[in-house]
Amino acid sequence: MLVLGSLSPRRRELMRLITPDFDVDAPDCGEDIPFGTAPREAVEILALRKARAVLDHRGADICIGADTVVAVDGVILGKPCDEAHAAQMLGLLSGKTHCVYTGVAIVNNKKQAVFSCATHVHFRALSPDEIAAYIATGEPMDKAGSYGIQGRGALFISGIEGDYYNVMGLPVCMLNQRLIEFMRREL
Repeated sequence: MLVLGSLSPRRRELMRLITPDFDVDAPDCGEDIPFGTAPREAVEILALRKARAVLDHRGADICIGADTVVAVDGVILGKPCDEAHAAQMLGLLSGKTHCVYTGVAIVNNKKQAVFSCATHVHFRALSPDEIAAYIATGEPMDKAGSYGIQGRGALFISGIEGDYYNVMGLPVCMLNQRLIEFMRREL
């Protein structure tokens, strides 16, 4: 059995593009990382931690963990803790290019594969009224960087360089290829 260690509806939707045959479980682990950890390293550490937590809990054949962060000017932006925090994050992103990193870990009882994907996202300049109206929709509150590319946050994005699905939370093409390689090594 393949288990995705995530309760994110976006990740579940994206995982269905790879295979309809998987289960979902919430990883029971902390998300703290040492201060100063680089974004790519941070998402890989957290993805592996989540995958291992699900493997320990479920004992499944293969577990997948993932974590996504937004980084701008060297600062990692996770999910906002409240509306003021969301407004602060969106203000930091306004008129700038930032990078979305997603780390993915594929594990079983014998081996592991850990990798990450980076996508550059260009935001147009946002007015305070636009930020407030977007926050009022509630959409930013459960998303890294306080926006969703697949929702109304798309109105702020003037372009991307890289994998669109990575910004949603799961680099589908890369994960599919790595999962195929992982399973081939089992045979």
